[in-house]
Amino acid sequence: QVQVVESGGGSVQAGNSLRLSCAVSGRLLEINSMNWYRQAPGSERDLVAILSTSGYTHYAASVKGRFTISRDPVASTVFLQMSRLEPLDTALYYCNFRARAGIGFDDYWGQGIQVTVSS
Repeated sequence: QVQVVESGGGSVQAGNSLRLSCAVSGRLLEINSMNWYRQAPGSERDLVAILSTSGYTHYAASVKGRFTISRDPVASTVFLQMSRLEPLDTALYYCNFRARAGIGFDDYWGQGIQVTVSS
C-alpha cells in the first residue's frame, strides 16, 4: 500500500521560512511528478508547485520567487522550501505524487499539514 506523509508545517511570523517534507513509501513502479497543493479555509485546493522526474518545475504565480520545490530521489522525498512567508500563505498543504503502482498512473495524496503565517 502506498503512503504519503508530510512533515515540517507549523506557525511562523510573516517574513520567516519553513521547509515542508513529503515521503512516499510502498511499491511504486514509476513516479511521474511530485507536487504540492494548498487549501485555505473556504477555498478550493490550488496547485503550489510541480516537479517532474525530468526536472521540470512550475510554480503558482503567488509563490514564484519565494518557494522552491526539490527532491531526494534516493529517499523518494520531495521538499518545499518556503521563504518570505506571508499571511496569505496560510493553508493546509498537501503533497501529491503522480505515480504508477500498476498499469496506469494514479494520484497519491498525503493527509495535509497546516502552515499558519501571522502578521
